[in-house]
Amino acid sequence: MIEKTLLLIKPDGVQRGLTGEILKRFENVGLKIVGMKMVWVDEEFGARHYSDVKIRRGEKVFKAVLGLITMGPVVAVVLEGVNSVEIVRKICGPTEPKAALPGTIRGDFSHVSFTYSDVVDQAVRNVVHSSGTRDEAKTEIALWFGEEEIHNYPSVHDIHILHYKAEHIKQMRKALPTK
Repeated sequence: MIEKTLLLIKPDGVQRGLTGEILKRFENVGLKIVGMKMVWVDEEFGARHYSDVKIRRGEKVFKAVLGLITMGPVVAVVLEGVNSVEIVRKICGPTEPKAALPGTIRGDFSHVSFTYSDVVDQAVRNVVHSSGTRDEAKTEIALWFGEEEIHNYPSVHDIHILHYKAEHIKQMRKALPTK
């Protein structure tokens, strides 16, 4: 199924200059960027984004992640593609960087454990956030983006990733200008 998901490059990723490298990984597999912006997150907005963390993980973790998301600019991205929620999560790797395999974003760009983050009383700096489920993606995209900020356009990846029929690809060739 073609779906959309939210990716956030958190302040630690932006400040380390990893934005281009991170986006390249998603474009390389054929996911399409259909929305993108850089924003400073204030505490009110951060609290809305992480509202479930207070319930699931407690006040201490909630305050830590709020501190991280508000410490610098965030690049918010809407990615579109086949099973994009699952694919983006796989490319990002597990939430705890220590458990992330090399080749994933977290495995390549971070390494700390939840235990260490607890000792230093900081949120784990794991570079990115990605929606965990289709429902979460819909909710998060609606929080971060207005409908007018999501774009629909053809991409060269659409031909192969979305499996255009061979006859359609052959017709495209006929439409090319001749020399």
